[in-house]
Parts: sequence; C-alpha cells; structure tokens
Amino acid sequence: MKIHIIGGGNLGVSVAVGIAKFTQNNQVTVTRRNVANIKHLEGLGVTISSDNKHDIQEADVIILTIKPYQVDTVLAEILPIISNKTIASAVSGLSIEALQNKIGKDHQAIRIMPNIAAQFGASATCISFQEGHNVEGQKVVALFEGLGTAPVIDEKLMDAATVLAASGTAFALRYMRASMQAGIEIGFDWKTALAISAQTVKGAAEMLMEEQIHPEQLIDRVTTPQGCTIAGLSEMESHGFSSSLIRGIKAALKKIQGK
Repeated sequence: MKIHIIGGGNLGVSVAVGIAKFTQNNQVTVTRRNVANIKHLEGLGVTISSDNKHDIQEADVIILTIKPYQVDTVLAEILPIISNKTIASAVSGLSIEALQNKIGKDHQAIRIMPNIAAQFGASATCISFQEGHNVEGQKVVALFEGLGTAPVIDEKLMDAATVLAASGTAFALRYMRASMQAGIEIGFDWKTALAISAQTVKGAAEMLMEEQIHPEQLIDRVTTPQGCTIAGLSEMESHGFSSSLIRGIKAALKKIQGK
C-alpha cells in the first residue's frame, strides 16, 4: 500500500519507521512543516515533505498523527483534492462519527491508537471502525499487526485504550526508572541496573503474551514461602504500588475525557 502520514512528530515518525522496517511492499510518505527534523527517515526509504498534499491522491491510507486543534485546518487542505480514501486517525478524543462527518461519505473513517513502540515492531495499536467499513478496517488492522498487536475494540473504549496503551508506555518506563534507581542503591552502576530492569520487564511481558495466563500465575512461580520476592511485594503493596498505578490510569482517563 501507499501510506501517507500527516504529522511527523514522535508518533508519526514511530509509525513510519515501523512500517518501513517491519512490513513489506509498502511506500510511506510523512509530512511535517519542518522536514529537517525527519530527514533521517529518507535513509529508510520514506518520502518526506513539508506539503501535506504531496502525492496524497495516490495514497491508499491517510494516517493523521496530529493534534486535535490541527484537524480542521489539515482536512480543509486535503479534502478538495482527494476522493474515496481511508483516513485513519490517531487524534485523541476525535470520534469516528465526528471524523466521518468532517470528511464526508466519500471517505472511510478509521480510528487508531498506536504507541511509539511501533518503531520497534512492538506497538499495542487499538483500532475501531464502523461495520460498513470492514474491508478498509481490516486492511488497517493487517498493516498495524506488522508493527506489534492490533486488537479491534469497541470505540467507546478508545479513550481508555489511549491511556492504557499510549500513556501506559510512560507508566511502564516510570516503573523501570524506579527499578533502575533501586538497583543503583543496592550496588549496581546505572547502565547495568537499567539493562537488568529492561530485560526483566521484557521477559515478563513475553511470558504473559506467550502463555496467555493471568499475571498472578507467573508471580506464583517466583514467589516462595518466606522468600525475598514476597517480602518485596508485600512492602510495595503496603505503600500503594497497585493502587497508585490504578489511580494514575483512572486520572489520565478523566483528563482525556475532560472530567
């Protein structure tokens, strides 16, 4: 496919890199006002341009990775010159219905929420689309399955998916930073502590995804009676480890919903 990404910020660049590295036979164009910041993408075969309309008529899928306040301006720029396009939006808070109303019935609105791990083929990209757009929706799903996982979800959960999958990247990294800091306190240099923490998190995630079981079942495997693991877990929970994370995720969701 020919994929046209409007918005060359962190997310747009991550998606472009992921497509270039982990999918085949796809051509990618990324547009951004200041192309100097995305010049490196050319080394991956990605076309870059400061013009949002650059060859957009040839695109099979247009991906919007822009800010909500930019949507109307960008659509006003591109809609007069395109027809029958699949427009996949990663714009926070913009519903499929609202996007469809903006782009008209000649186009197909898809809602996506990837995260910046797309550039490593490890994004959790949640996708929603209307029943009448199953064919176009499944093409987008197939594209993002090459960049990690791509579950199709009910659109009413998309704000929650934004928090759990996109903001969740920052939450996971904050845990790893704390783990690294603890590693320094117990004797490691920061590079070694970071390497151990990162690999441990990666290993835990891979076990969960491979075995498809509840996390507690894996926790039980490394938690022996009167051992150091249960002592550490009990101390963390006494200081609100799980509850703090849950409260943080809920707070982020309230923020995105404007509550």
